[in-house]
Parts: sequence; structure tokens; C-alpha cells
Amino acid sequence: MKKGHTKIRTIVTHALMIAAGALPLYPLVWMFFSSFKSNKEIFGSLRLLPENPVWDTFAKGWKGTGQITYTTFYFNTFKMVIPTVLFTVMSSSIVAYGFARFKFRLKKILFMLMLSSLMLPNAVLIIPRYLLFNKLGWLNTYLPFIVPAVFACTPFFIYMMVQFFRGIPRDFDEAATIDGCNTFQVFYMILLPLCKPALFSAAIFQFIWVWNDFFNSLIYVNSVKKYPVVLALRMSLDSTVASNWNQVLAMSVVSLLPGIILFFSAQKYFVEGVTSAGVKG
Repeated sequence: MKKGHTKIRTIVTHALMIAAGALPLYPLVWMFFSSFKSNKEIFGSLRLLPENPVWDTFAKGWKGTGQITYTTFYFNTFKMVIPTVLFTVMSSSIVAYGFARFKFRLKKILFMLMLSSLMLPNAVLIIPRYLLFNKLGWLNTYLPFIVPAVFACTPFFIYMMVQFFRGIPRDFDEAATIDGCNTFQVFYMILLPLCKPALFSAAIFQFIWVWNDFFNSLIYVNSVKKYPVVLALRMSLDSTVASNWNQVLAMSVVSLLPGIILFFSAQKYFVEGVTSAGVKG
């Protein structure tokens, strides 16, 4: 009887877990199937599967609006996102290494100031940043995204990597120093390979954040030829004419693919990095 109760309890537990995991995925599933529906069916029916599928929505949606296709929009997005992610990971890891491994004057105060900047909402910073970037002539370029990443202007990733560095024993540093490694060699030959989970976590977070950053893209980019995907999707919703919602949903599905592929490709490192950063230190 006890074994039977245990099996039933296990089955019920797994069923509840599957249901809880599938529930957040329903909007994505609905968006995918709705990309094959007509406007009338999208707004007039609650059915998940389309009754009369429209098979050319992805091909028509990819053509975009006017003379600019989604090939250009995707190329623009990658030009903005990839350098930002790479520079964020590089600069944040260097700054975190300094905070975690070195002793210098005002270290605690500087670290506290860095953490306090996490409390500032983006709405407070947007005006001074806009004025600064306007004077530098960086508007309508991707420099407002890339240059701050070069100087580690995202304190969340610094803090996350500091926690990870603190969880690595200093014996590794001392052993490498005895073997003749200098400070920089200890960093990129010893510590960085051990920090792969944290690096992958930072890369995934930053990739998704910048890829989906509608507000800052709208503020700094004003040329349609330089629009990223998020602005291209919004441009497809023209209020003067009836929008082809199936094409918008189709391009929304396609816009999710890079983030989904990246997440599942590096899921092992992502989970390990987030867990380690939270429990170590």
C-alpha cells in the first residue's frame, strides 16, 4: 500500500509540475498558431488551431514594410546586440576581478556606490544620457548601447561576477603566482575558465535585455534603415490601415528564436552561474 501511495503521489506531483510548466508557455503556443490565422479568426474565435490556415504569413511578414525587409532589421539588431554583449562580459569580469581580488583605498565606498547605482531607475538616467549622447553625436547610432558596455556600466553583472569570484579559493591565485603568472595571467588563464557559468549567465541576460530593449532603441535610433527588430515590429502596427496581425505574430515568433536558441544552448552554464552567484561569497 505504501508503494502504491508513493507511486500515485509521484504521478500527481509530476502532473502538477508539468501543468505548471506548460501554463506560461501557452501564450507562445497561441502566438505561433495564430500566425497562421486570418485577422477575422484571430479576433473572432477562441480555437487554438486555425480552421483555415494561411501559409504565407512568414514569407509576407519577412518582406517588412516599404523597401526594407526583416533581413536588414535582423542585421541591425545583431550589430547592436553582439558587441554590447561581448564588451559587457569583458568589462564586467575585469571590474569584478578587481573588486574581488585586490585591496585598494576606498574599495568599500566604490563598491557601495556601484551597488547604489542599481537603485536608479532608467527613467531617471534617460534625460542626462540623451543630452550627453546628443552632444557626442551618437544619436541614430548603436554607440549609446556599445560604449557604456565597454566601461562596465551595468552594475548587476559586476555584482554577480564578484560573488562568483569570491567563491573561488585564493589558493588558485597563489599557486599560479608561484608558477610565475602575473596578475593578468592569473585572471585570464586561471579564473576566467572557472567563471564560464557566470560569463554565460551575463551574456544570456544581456543578450535578451538588449534584444528586447524597445524604450532605449526608440529614444536613440530614429532612422528606419537602422531600426532593430523590436522597432520594426512596432512599425508594422500602422494605425492608419488595418494591420495584418498574422504577419506581426509570425515575425514575433521569429524574433524570439535567437534568444530561445541561445538560452537552451547554454542552459547548463546559465543555471549553474545563477545558482553559484547566489550561494557563494
